[in-house]
Amino acid sequence: MNQDRSWMYIRHSNGLLAEGFFDKVEEFVEFALRHPECKSGAKIKCPCSRRKCRNTNYRDPEDVKLHVLQSGFVEDYQVWVHHGEGTVLNPPPWALPSGNYDQFDYGNDEDGFDAVQRMVIDAAGPEMFTDEEPPNQEAQRFYDMMRSAEEEIWPGNNRHSPLSAATNILDIKCRHQGSVALIDDICSLMQELLPEENKMPANFAKIKKLVKGLGLPVEVIECCFYNCMLFWGEDEALTCCKVCGHERWKPVTKSNSSRKRKANVPYKKMFYFPITPRLQRLYASKATAGHMTWHAEHEMEDGKMCHPSDSPAWKRFSELHTDFADEPRNVRLGLCTDGFQPFGSFGSPYSSWPVIVTPYNLPPGMCMKDEFMFLTILVPGPRNPKNTMDIFLQPLIAELNQLWESGIRTFDIHKRQNFQMKAALMWTINDFPAYSMLSGWSTSGRLACPYCMEDTNAFTLTKSGKQSWFDCHRKFLPPGHRFRRNVTDFRKGKQEKNHFRRVKTGDELLAEVDHLGFRRAYEPHAEVINADLSKKCGWNRKSIFWDLPYWRTNVIRHNLDVMHIEKNVFDNVFNTRSYVLLNCAEIEPYRE
Repeated sequence: MNQDRSWMYIRHSNGLLAEGFFDKVEEFVEFALRHPECKSGAKIKCPCSRRKCRNTNYRDPEDVKLHVLQSGFVEDYQVWVHHGEGTVLNPPPWALPSGNYDQFDYGNDEDGFDAVQRMVIDAAGPEMFTDEEPPNQEAQRFYDMMRSAEEEIWPGNNRHSPLSAATNILDIKCRHQGSVALIDDICSLMQELLPEENKMPANFAKIKKLVKGLGLPVEVIECCFYNCMLFWGEDEALTCCKVCGHERWKPVTKSNSSRKRKANVPYKKMFYFPITPRLQRLYASKATAGHMTWHAEHEMEDGKMCHPSDSPAWKRFSELHTDFADEPRNVRLGLCTDGFQPFGSFGSPYSSWPVIVTPYNLPPGMCMKDEFMFLTILVPGPRNPKNTMDIFLQPLIAELNQLWESGIRTFDIHKRQNFQMKAALMWTINDFPAYSMLSGWSTSGRLACPYCMEDTNAFTLTKSGKQSWFDCHRKFLPPGHRFRRNVTDFRKGKQEKNHFRRVKTGDELLAEVDHLGFRRAYEPHAEVINADLSKKCGWNRKSIFWDLPYWRTNVIRHNLDVMHIEKNVFDNVFNTRSYVLLNCAEIEPYRE
């Protein structure tokens, strides 16, 4: 432990094998062979850096020597815990005295767990406990999963655990589309073949119960066939839509009146994945807990923004909500959504809308990775939700309000303490059509520009009757800019003397929406009232995001995804060339 192990990572010298390296490798193998508790017969775990080894697979000592000579040792393995040095693997944590969890160290990603153990750690996060504070319920659940991943399925079998056997059976069921009865029969036969003292799940129900602990919670919420409402919260017990009167469940007919039908089948349902447990697991894992305060610890270099925390909007939010900003572990989130066709261009039209939430506490190299983009809502099709998107956002907004007001007790493995974690939604990111669905400002028609709003300079093309925004934004240029005086490259003979007033604040926008009388999409008679009011202005409803108490204080509430918009423009230009040429032909007279 205090020995110098630097030789392990000095394998080459002047292009040749370093002097004494082979002798040291032989000493390592002899050390491992002296510890029978770390062997499998005559084999030991191979510590080479190959992907299939890394202290996971048992190999013959001669093969281990060859692998190490060829590929070198796995990173950060100066303490030979997998070959008998220390007490990390023996005994396991659940066999230790109560509270003594620090003797079980999960290390880093190169520590050599098998596939099932790594799956458990990825699901729940490595090392969730400490002597300083007792484990919470989420932590105890993790230990239960690790126990299933480590236990032998019967005494003497070290190839499978109850958890690995259960996951393999589920994989077989999915790949071969097997029935539940088939899995029950297979499990029954395996019970007869295995020794009596086995821990193999006896049926499919027990397999699901064992594997269920790996997953994150999901709520299946039934909704109206026409997207009028959710049967959720106070309306959970209703049997028909309170807006349009459509039935909640499909009628029972001769074809579906089987005795096996135990529950009513809804016309439509959505899936909601709560974000609270996933945010908690960011602090439960050593791989992410230490990075969750990066936004507050880094310093902006040379005045260049490299992260949203360098922006004025982020800093202004911290100034207005000091209680929230004083705890750097509080989470700041971004939200995005877009529609896609899951059946491709060859299937029937079907528009499904996922809503994704991303934590911005992490450094730039992490916060945009797939594993940190949390699917939160899956809005079903086949129709585009359009102005009814707020209906499906209700569970998320309710959870965000709870995280803002009271927070949730969370264990931070990096600082080894519990704290009250809160969260805030900073902004949304979307393309231009989705901007209308989230903000409540219509992006079609003459008032489509969310900056100019009612002060737009858009004009109507005489032949097609379509709106054009050509040369409408020179007013954003600074006074005296040469483009303001240009009368040839923009609209013919026109100089721009007007100036953009200013961007309206959140308080002003909220007051305007309330003064006009717009309602939220889920309020009674909202569709009729909002449709009538939207004829006179650019608003089409009151966005559900105004329900967040801090939303009006945000400097930026809705961002436009430039790359996404560029792709949309490119697709439309090349797919509708004749339409583009028609518009260019109509704009040309205004330039002359």
